[in-house]
Amino acid sequence: MCIRQRTGLFLVVYFCSIQERTPRKGQYLEEVEEEMTEAAADSNEDPSEEMEDLEPLEPDNRGTFQQVTNLLNIMDSGSAKTDAAGAGPDMRKTLASVIITEKATTEPSVVMNALIRCLQVPEISTQRKVNIYNILQEIIQQEGELEERGVQRLVTIASKEMRQTLEVEGYVKAEVASDTLVALSRNHFSMVMYELQHRLKPLNLTDEFVIITLAKLANGNVFEFMPYMGITLATIFTMLRLATEAKMRQVICSAMETFCETVQFYLKHLEDSVYPVMTEDQFAMKLFPMYRYFVTVWLRNHHPEVKLGVIKSLKPMLNLLLPNDDLRDQLYDYIPLLLAEYRGNLEALFITQVLRQILEMSVITNTPVPQMQLHTIFTELHIQVCAKAPAHERYSSQNLAEIVHCFIALARSYPKELMKFFLSQMEMSKEAIRVGTLTLIRAVVSADEPRMNIRTIYLAIRVVKNALCDTRFKVRMAILRIIGQLALSGYQDRIKGWGLKYVSVQLTLSTYKLTNHRENFYQRNLEEKMVHKVTMDTVKIITSSVSGMTNEFWVRLLCYIMETDYTEALTPICISLTNLAERQLHAEDMEASTARQSRHVDLPAPQKLLARLLVLMSSPYKGEGRGIAMLNLLRTLSQSIAPSMADMWELEIPLLLKYLEEHTEFTWNQKTWEDKLIQFLRNSLKKTRGSNWSLRLSKELNNQIESFDSPSLEKGFLYRALGFALATGLEADKVEALLLELLYKTDYGNDFDREGVILCFGLCARGQVKTVLNVLHDFEERIQESEQSWQMGAWRKDQPWRRETVKSALMVMYSCVASYCLPQMLLTHVDNPITAKIIHHYSSSCQDICLKMAFMKSVVQVTNAIKNIKDLEDFQFAQKMTLTGIIMATIKAEATDSLVSPVRTMAMEALSHLSNLKPFYSTEENNELMDISIHSVISLQPPAEDNESIQTLYANAKHVLEQLMESLMQRQLDPKGLQEMVHLLEKWILSEKEGEREKAMKLHLHLMQIYVQSIGVCIPLKLGQFGSLVGLVAPCTCDSHRRTRMASMGVLSSLLELHASQTCSSWGPSKELELAKCKEDLQGLDVEKIFSASSRIAKVACMQFNCDEVVSLIQKLCENIGALDLQHDKASVTWIGTFLQMRAKELEDKVAEILGAILVQLPVVDHLEVRRLLIEGILLLAHYHQETVLTSLLRQPLPMESHLTEVWLAVAENVPFAWTMLHGLMGRLQSRFTPRANATSKADIWRLAAVDPLMTLCTIHLLIQKMDMDDKLLDLFPDLAYTLLLQLSSSQGPEAVSPVLKTWRLVHTGTLPEEINLQRITIKSMQLLFRRLNNEQLVHTLEEQGVWALLQSSSTFLQGVGLLTRLCMRSMEGYRQRLSELVLRGMDSDVLSCCISSTAVCVEFMSDPVLYQEKLLKPMVLMLEKGADQEDEALRVLSLRALGNMALGAPKKVNQYRKLLLEKCLDSLREPVNTSVTSEGMEALAKILAELREGDMGSSFGIICEQCRAFFDNESELLRLKAFVLFGKLAKVVRISKKHFFKEEVRRAWIPLMLHCQDPCPDAAQACMATMFQCVHFWGWKALESSSGRRDSSAADEMTVFQTTLCSILTQKKPAVLYSFLLETMTYVNSNLPRIKTAACNLAGIIMKQMSAHHLRKLDFLTLRNSLQELQLDSDPGVRKAALGTLRILDTCSQHPLLASPGGFC
Repeated sequence: MCIRQRTGLFLVVYFCSIQERTPRKGQYLEEVEEEMTEAAADSNEDPSEEMEDLEPLEPDNRGTFQQVTNLLNIMDSGSAKTDAAGAGPDMRKTLASVIITEKATTEPSVVMNALIRCLQVPEISTQRKVNIYNILQEIIQQEGELEERGVQRLVTIASKEMRQTLEVEGYVKAEVASDTLVALSRNHFSMVMYELQHRLKPLNLTDEFVIITLAKLANGNVFEFMPYMGITLATIFTMLRLATEAKMRQVICSAMETFCETVQFYLKHLEDSVYPVMTEDQFAMKLFPMYRYFVTVWLRNHHPEVKLGVIKSLKPMLNLLLPNDDLRDQLYDYIPLLLAEYRGNLEALFITQVLRQILEMSVITNTPVPQMQLHTIFTELHIQVCAKAPAHERYSSQNLAEIVHCFIALARSYPKELMKFFLSQMEMSKEAIRVGTLTLIRAVVSADEPRMNIRTIYLAIRVVKNALCDTRFKVRMAILRIIGQLALSGYQDRIKGWGLKYVSVQLTLSTYKLTNHRENFYQRNLEEKMVHKVTMDTVKIITSSVSGMTNEFWVRLLCYIMETDYTEALTPICISLTNLAERQLHAEDMEASTARQSRHVDLPAPQKLLARLLVLMSSPYKGEGRGIAMLNLLRTLSQSIAPSMADMWELEIPLLLKYLEEHTEFTWNQKTWEDKLIQFLRNSLKKTRGSNWSLRLSKELNNQIESFDSPSLEKGFLYRALGFALATGLEADKVEALLLELLYKTDYGNDFDREGVILCFGLCARGQVKTVLNVLHDFEERIQESEQSWQMGAWRKDQPWRRETVKSALMVMYSCVASYCLPQMLLTHVDNPITAKIIHHYSSSCQDICLKMAFMKSVVQVTNAIKNIKDLEDFQFAQKMTLTGIIMATIKAEATDSLVSPVRTMAMEALSHLSNLKPFYSTEENNELMDISIHSVISLQPPAEDNESIQTLYANAKHVLEQLMESLMQRQLDPKGLQEMVHLLEKWILSEKEGEREKAMKLHLHLMQIYVQSIGVCIPLKLGQFGSLVGLVAPCTCDSHRRTRMASMGVLSSLLELHASQTCSSWGPSKELELAKCKEDLQGLDVEKIFSASSRIAKVACMQFNCDEVVSLIQKLCENIGALDLQHDKASVTWIGTFLQMRAKELEDKVAEILGAILVQLPVVDHLEVRRLLIEGILLLAHYHQETVLTSLLRQPLPMESHLTEVWLAVAENVPFAWTMLHGLMGRLQSRFTPRANATSKADIWRLAAVDPLMTLCTIHLLIQKMDMDDKLLDLFPDLAYTLLLQLSSSQGPEAVSPVLKTWRLVHTGTLPEEINLQRITIKSMQLLFRRLNNEQLVHTLEEQGVWALLQSSSTFLQGVGLLTRLCMRSMEGYRQRLSELVLRGMDSDVLSCCISSTAVCVEFMSDPVLYQEKLLKPMVLMLEKGADQEDEALRVLSLRALGNMALGAPKKVNQYRKLLLEKCLDSLREPVNTSVTSEGMEALAKILAELREGDMGSSFGIICEQCRAFFDNESELLRLKAFVLFGKLAKVVRISKKHFFKEEVRRAWIPLMLHCQDPCPDAAQACMATMFQCVHFWGWKALESSSGRRDSSAADEMTVFQTTLCSILTQKKPAVLYSFLLETMTYVNSNLPRIKTAACNLAGIIMKQMSAHHLRKLDFLTLRNSLQELQLDSDPGVRKAALGTLRILDTCSQHPLLASPGGFC
């Protein structure tokens, strides 16, 4: 109904969407319409082929048919498109079906006809037919009339469809066609039935779906079908022989089952039927032939499905057949056929159900089955019970239940025969048969049937008694269950005697077997437990239901409690006894008489029963809660056990019961319960005070000791109860006898018994201390005779004692006596005999582990007993130091890496207790005890997780160590004691083993908490102590072990709390909250969160530190770096970094200490990240205190060690900071070249402190190498390059004065390595600096021109400086201004090397306009003027050169400074002390003259000329060269005003000029020739000028021609000048220069050739000849040759004819 409502709602929405035509809602409809149109187009292609056999349709019908066809096409489509709403193919099919169905509501006949026609279309698919039939069924179920004609057509088509060949798809079509016919039968039953009956013909096997459809019709139309039932059954009966196929037989069986159920329904509702009535007998008569045929023929079929169908159909058939008296006996005849099927493969349950139906009807109708069939029925059913069910049977348990009902029915009809059969079966020896038989007997007995007579029960008991001797456990349990069932069913009198005896025997037997079982027979033990359980259940049933219980059974149960060792059965026995006792106490007179008689039975003594129950009640929840049962029994028997205690028990027992009822075995407390029982015992014994009741109870308790195993709760309670009982005994001698007997019979090798006896003696000592000590003394004296061998088997041969075991027991006994005896008695006996005996027994033994443990336990008990005395006053424990020595020796003897016994734990516990007794330990003794104890525990290896016992020992050892340390520290609660304690723990806190760190840190935390709680603000910590304490613990906040982290966090919290309270610093809730959050983060596993939390802790703690504490903290952190793993090191540097970040500004006075601590540790740090963090700390300090840090770093002993390299590498990573540090480093180098200033601050002190330049240079080199080149570094380039240059200049001295690190010799014996010296490091730094400029061309040029080689040599250094400066000025114009400023500053330095180098750079700058442009020319000139006056040669040379270069760089300014320039240059010429100075002066003049006019020089012109000529014949080639060049420059300057003057100067210089054209120095010769030819025009002779311009021949020939021409002209024009030239020339023959000599000879010869006779006469030929002849002896061949040639010329001239005539030339 709900489905149709939802469908209708969907249609409303759907059709509304059609009307509204909205895009969203109409999208799906459009798709449907499109598909319908396409389907219509497809169907209209050839309609004649599909509809040729159909009747013509009316126009309206044709349209409906087409719509229906299209909708069916949609339903058939397998891959419909999904619409916008998400509807898939299933929704589309459903919608198409609903549309057809809704269409049928208005035109049912039209739609149905259309669907019928669709069914008749050839080759229609199976799915399409199924869809059509389903739609037709929905249309048929609608309200409305259908055309008779259409219905008839549909019936015909559906009938034909379901009768076609049944294949896989055909079966589906037949089924849906059948359902359609059933749906039509609702309103057209007759038409459908006519069709089916027409197809159902006698003796003709019809189609199976005809029968199936008839069955469906019968089930859905009971009353309409009844008129056809008879003919239908008759017709089907005729088909039975024809149905040979299994499938058809199954169909008929199923149909018969339905038909029978329909008939039953019809018979129950006959009043509602309007058809003619058929009676039950009539139906039975029609059914019986079919039943007979089914049983006799079809049931024998081998097909299991057929058999199952037949059996299932028999049950409804029998419901109609069995009530018929005439047919019942005939039905009994077929029972054997049913029984025979048990042996087939058919499920037995269905056979048994049919058989039960028959047997129960036989009982109801009182028509038993024939007796001849009984044995067969008994046997077959009995086999089903006794035999194991086949594996294929799924309903075996249900089948057994049905069989039981069958036997109950048989027992009603044939009890005697059944029991006889049972008896025969019991005579068989098979266990399964006996158990099955007994199970059936129990079922018969338990049947609540009024007709089950006493005779049947009697017979059943006879059968059971025949099996009482069977010892098999299943048989015994079956018999016990029958006995219990008899008691429950009201046959109590039938089990008295044999039944109770059997139960008693089984109770005893099972208990014995369970208590004496063998471990290897697990199966048997389990069987006996089952028997015992059933026995106890039976006992419970009997005692709760049987009245008039025999005295024998009562006695057996009481004895069972007293004697049994199988205590699991005690609870039900006690309950049973309580029930019986209550019945006896409230019975009538006869029963009371019986009860009184029972009191005279040999019952256990009251003390024995009480002792037994008390001991058993010590484990109250064993055996299903025996404690409550025993308490109830005690309360019930209170008058019988002890009348004097009865009233008290009435009050006490309910309280004990209440406790047990309020708890369970999982919630109760053993000690609490035992205390309650002991108190109950003590209160009970108080009621018997003055009698020997307690002594008798003690004897009973003593007698029961051997009844319980060791260990057990019961036996432990027994020893305790015995001790309390003996303590109240009045007769000391009897108590001594019992105690001595207990000592002798105790197995001292059994730990439990030994401890029990010890406890018993201790409890007894509370009231009998002297008695106990006497017994122990007596026992020691008796065994003293065997002291050597300790063979004490004389008392107990089966348990020989060991000497050490007895001694250990005696020691603990004495200490236990001390624990329990009264305080007044303790002080009297504690030293002697108690402690003295303990020491004696320990010292005289071999001191094994057990003995040591006993000794330690004894010491603890004795000391505790002493401490518990309130009024000790001045009691001095005399044995304390003796005990302490023994204990310390024991601890030292223990293994330090493993824990195998609790000896050390117990020893430390003993020390802890001893430390609180007087006399107290000294400080040294305290520290020694601490150290030994700490080492003994913390060095232990953690136990394995699977070793719980060692884990327990381990935990106990740690706990006891804490107690001992706390106890010992109480005597030294001050900062010194705290520091000593921490000092003892430090090596363990820094251990590499996680377990040792954890234990040490937890101990530290515990003691720190104790210290804080005890001291508070009373005694402040020492200066620096707080920081060192925090520094030790802080790295552990990042420990890999979570518990270590939490413990260290706790220590830090305690320290911070202590410090805050002592310094009254702010410590608000916000900080507490932050620490709590950090603590939470430390519990996680995320390493990043852990380090973050540690850093936050450091930030919280940081502000609590003063500067001194910060230093001590950092020193401690640095000191411990490397002591542990990487995580700790990271934590240390994290804390260092955090403190430096927050407090670095305040640490100005502490920087050196902090930096020293870091730098000392840095070389040994292996991990890069830790080193990096430490270096970051250094950089952080340097950020705020640069000078201090810089000086400290530069004063490190080794240059560029790896750790320092890393520091500077870190500096280089931060370019701005590196830039700052480079400034500082340059300042250190530049300070050597500047006047020393006075310090005005601490920073100045560090800045001005002396550092070695080599370290500074190495650092600069490293920074340059590693820094990123950015604008800042480029801006620093001029200063850096210039500083390095100055440093290089200062290292140009001899090697002896090279700086060597003073500290190098502290480490090494030799000098520094060769590659580490100032000069090489400086040049490398400069090379690196230039490479970092990214100017490849400049770097290449520097290498190509050998600048670095020039700089490296002291002889070429200045040349290299000049070349370097020149190249830099060309390539780096942006730096020239800054460099010029630096040069100016350097030239003003007091350091000569600085001045020289700066001046060398200035030389190049003077040749560049930069000085003039930057307005630095004037100060530079002034500095150069100053330099030119200095005594140093190099400085003067460079100054002059720089001044001369002004003509290159600032030519316009030469005239302005001409006076200064000329003066300084002329000064260098006037005092030719040094060649280089003079030559530089002439060179400078040459440059200057180029920019001056002749009038600008004034008088200086003549001086220059004169000075210049003076150097023509100078021995220095350089001076000659410079002089020739300068004279040439003068020639260029000369104009009209100086022409005449200079003409005379030329004449004077002419001979040197002509001679030096042959100067040995080629440069000088060339310069001379150039100057000479430049001066030719001053002669004013054109011929001479033209002669000087020829260059056709070689230089020598050219000079010869020129000289000849000149002499010729002079002969003609100025013969006197020529004569003077000859005389001047002859002066050069004595020159030191061979070439000048040769030139002079040659020139003299030329002159003499051209000289007039007049002037020849004036010659002194003799002198000339002598001079020339002397040259013949010259070593130079050229001189000799030239002299010979001139001599010949001279001889020729001397023989000239004109010379002979005096007037020859006139």
